[in-house]
Amino acid sequence: MKSENKFPRLLNLFAGVALLVGVSIEVLTGDHHTYSEWYLWLQLAVCVVFIADFASALARRNAGGRYYMLNLLLLLISIPYLNILHWIGYMPERGTAIVVAALPLVRSFVAMGVVVQWFICGSANRLFGAYLFTVVCFTYLAALMFYDYEVGVNPKLDGFGNALWWAWMGVTTVGAAIFPVTTIGKVLAVLLPALGMMFFPVFTIYVTNIYSLHKDK
Repeated sequence: MKSENKFPRLLNLFAGVALLVGVSIEVLTGDHHTYSEWYLWLQLAVCVVFIADFASALARRNAGGRYYMLNLLLLLISIPYLNILHWIGYMPERGTAIVVAALPLVRSFVAMGVVVQWFICGSANRLFGAYLFTVVCFTYLAALMFYDYEVGVNPKLDGFGNALWWAWMGVTTVGAAIFPVTTIGKVLAVLLPALGMMFFPVFTIYVTNIYSLHKDK
């Protein structure tokens, strides 16, 4: 990778980490009804970084139609929808708002995932690294959303530690003795095992590949 391409991606990485830390603080310390002013400004700043990176990438290269199609989704989820709703004076209920606020987080995970791949050599290792990164990030985000929705209404949810444990038990398809009572909680309870079952073959292929390599030596 060329050195001139590293700075914007590192900037995306820092922006993504900042947003992840910010939303964690907001969910764990907020009132679970409205978003803090500082978090709205943080999300706006991060979205501006992502959109600026997309624009600069178009200016640096002779982008074809395929590039636009592949990156259109990344551009759409980089738009600060939550801030736009706040500016026009319409803030949806917390349940809808947290889904809107999670969109830039998906873009953050993409930015962090690209940088993580720099440190991984070999196609099989990169595939396994992408597998681990996706599972860890999605599970953590699911735990945050589950906690934000269920805290105060789910008598079995004592704190974020329980929510994180519930999420990991879900993604491993083991299950936990904490049952969701909200609609979003129930949706997450379906998505987490589905993610685990979908990515389990990747783990199996990786282990099988390592075994085959060592056996052939």
